Amino acid sequence: MDEKISLEAISLYGDAYAEKVLKDFFGAHEKITGNQILSLCNVHQVNLFVIRELFRAWKEETKKVKSPYFDYENAEVKDALENFMGVLSKNILIDRAHFAPLLKKASSQALLVIFDPYDFYAITITGKNNKLEVDAFREEIRYLKVNKAPLDRMLLRLEEKGIKEISGNEAFAELDHVLEEVNFAPEDVEEYIQQFNAVVKFDPAQFYVPKNIVWQPPIEKKMEELPKKQEPVPAPVSAPPQPKVQTTYPSVNDKLQNQSRPTLVDNFKKITKIKDSLTINQKFMFTKVLFHGDFELFSKAVERIDQFDNLQAAVRYIESEHADTWDRDSEEFHEFMELVEMRFA
Repeated sequence: MDEKISLEAISLYGDAYAEKVLKDFFGAHEKITGNQILSLCNVHQVNLFVIRELFRAWKEETKKVKSPYFDYENAEVKDALENFMGVLSKNILIDRAHFAPLLKKASSQALLVIFDPYDFYAITITGKNNKLEVDAFREEIRYLKVNKAPLDRMLLRLEEKGIKEISGNEAFAELDHVLEEVNFAPEDVEEYIQQFNAVVKFDPAQFYVPKNIVWQPPIEKKMEELPKKQEPVPAPVSAPPQPKVQTTYPSVNDKLQNQSRPTLVDNFKKITKIKDSLTINQKFMFTKVLFHGDFELFSKAVERIDQFDNLQAAVRYIESEHADTWDRDSEEFHEFMELVEMRFA
């Protein structure tokens, strides 16, 4: 699998970039207008994502406009609201306190689509409640200019099929097909590196997570193998070491076990939920290799694992419910089990 991006590193640098832009602009202005937003950052995608955030805010505000006395579903009323939105869009005026979170989010999203478009795609197509609404999807990608081709193609395919809403399982399968169909290769990042560096210096290598760890199964003694309680006896001159007993989870091959490697604790932080830490590459590959192409089965398994209280219980669940047909020597197996162990580190 490809190198994994650090979403934390992306967020930290995005905040630093946004802070510098905020300092430079609001040092001379009290508020920012719509026209100024479009030319604010040297990375144009950041500016467009700020506008997208404003559009999202508008959509949320209009949802609140309801009344038992007036028909807001009337076509004439809807047209009037659309016209009202057009007028508002020409009269944007935001102070620093309210603008800062918009810019920080837009900066991180721009970095994500530039340096890790696959994760950006995953966020975009997931939608709410694991559903992708085509109308909302169309609006989302209106503001995208970088690495846009796969999502444009996906939208076209959905429109050609007359689809209005699609499940998460179907959405990922559709995108996977599109990525193969268009033979997609992400845009060269060098130009963007120079643009970001002109504002805040950074090393792109800091965005990537090392991949030199191979998961090792945990050691667990079975309850029936624990020594029975005995009365105190004089200590022997030398007690032979007790053999370690492997968990019921099969180990990886001996060659991998015998190699010297850093431990997971040395290289990773504990993750709160596996579900929230997955990249789109991981979702695709785990679904294909470990879960027989069934994204919903994969999602349910991850949610179940996240509910356990300890690693041993999670491993027993995986062994009993899913791992019968898994290739224990595959990279996907080791990477999935790394995530499970990190969840309970």
